[in-house]
Amino acid sequence: MAKTKEIDKAIGAHAMWKSRLKMTIESSRIDTPVETIRRDDQCDFGKWLHGPTLTSSDKATKQCQTVVDLHARFHQTASRVVELALTGRKSEAETMMISGGEYAVISDELTRAMTEWKKISK
Repeated sequence: MAKTKEIDKAIGAHAMWKSRLKMTIESSRIDTPVETIRRDDQCDFGKWLHGPTLTSSDKATKQCQTVVDLHARFHQTASRVVELALTGRKSEAETMMISGGEYAVISDELTRAMTEWKKISK
């Protein structure tokens, strides 16, 4: 049950990144360093995912491994959007955010993977 709760919180938190990144593109500012955004072990979900709470059998599942991989890629992609926005390359950042863009695709894939993992975790 704790696992599904953490996954639900993560789905919500990662969905909020979309609006946060849009605000960054508009303002060319963000309160979190790009290096922190890039790391997948700095958000609450990443700390949980890489921390001691999950058992080795949890971590060995295909669903968990997929989420770990996609979560890392999500943070890499989000940091790229921020880098573009902060260096005045707003149109490139916006392109990553639109449907079919690199950020939109990885965000959707991560959400689907977390949802699948949640289904087997009940």
